[in-house]
Amino acid sequence: MEEKVPRVKLGSQGLHVSKQGLGCMGMSFLYGPPKPESDMIKLIHHALNSGVTFLDTSDNYGPHTNEILIGKALKGVAREKVQVATKFGITTNDGNTEIRGDPQYVRSACEASLNRLGIDYIDLYYAHRIDTRVPIEVTMGELKKLVEEGKIKYVGLSEASASTIRRAHAVHPLTAIQNEWSLWSRDLEDEIVATCRQQLLFPELGIGIVAYSPLGRGFFSSGVQLIHSLPEGDVRKNLPRFQIENIETNKAVFDRVTEMAARKGCTPSRLALAWVHHRGDDVCPIPGTTQITNLNQNIGALSVKLTQQDMAELESYVSADVVKGERHALMASTWIASETPPLSSWKAD
Repeated sequence: MEEKVPRVKLGSQGLHVSKQGLGCMGMSFLYGPPKPESDMIKLIHHALNSGVTFLDTSDNYGPHTNEILIGKALKGVAREKVQVATKFGITTNDGNTEIRGDPQYVRSACEASLNRLGIDYIDLYYAHRIDTRVPIEVTMGELKKLVEEGKIKYVGLSEASASTIRRAHAVHPLTAIQNEWSLWSRDLEDEIVATCRQQLLFPELGIGIVAYSPLGRGFFSSGVQLIHSLPEGDVRKNLPRFQIENIETNKAVFDRVTEMAARKGCTPSRLALAWVHHRGDDVCPIPGTTQITNLNQNIGALSVKLTQQDMAELESYVSADVVKGERHALMASTWIASETPPLSSWKAD
């Protein structure tokens, strides 16, 4: 198949990825029961053949099973044809979740991910969440060693504060920050985006932005219909924005986006995803899906052109005072905009 999705530079350290990636979490984790392995491998192969070569996973998805799935899908695929991003840091034992960023854990997690994925190096390795007990300089110091050893190529952080990003970047250049970013999840615009872009005078220091859940966890694909069709075990059933007390207000948001999409000659999902693409050349959204038809729909967002007036109109529909409910069921437990203690406080074992 002719390549549909162009490659772009992510950050300024040398990583090139498809302009739109594929979030793989829902294939194995959180969004209902794991999907049939053979179907997901076909989906991944279809993505690669369509030019979507930037695959996003984590050791926490399953846990572990999503990395194993991707490893199976990549057998026989030329390594240079795909960019694999995975993450470390969220551990679950006996139902208790812990965030770890200590050097010993960072190294062991990386080596375990390499083994599950069946690859010699990880293109982009993120701290999935920030360990607030460990100075970010310590975590980054171990990641820098892994880069020097060739086990990872580039480093990223997810849901870190602006100050944590700056401190991390001083130890070893960051290639990307991964945060939730969609029409109705825009808190990163307060500080994070500016922090990633403040090095515009020094392009070699720029940090790319990877937007997860760019379709509002599926809401901008099908609106309220999504909520009624979620299977048992789907974590989205617990999201505040999908609760009865909020859904009527948020349904009106989707209706307005749908009306504008009709005027633009596209679907609501393509319009919402196009909005993320139009936020900058340094932004790469990674919408997830388990259906080839939805993947094709998402690729179509790249052909939707929006003017500044279109952008402003869309944003007026989903302003913070209009959308009801937090973006996550337990905001504190998502470790959003996490800070870490100063390096002077660290005492290595």
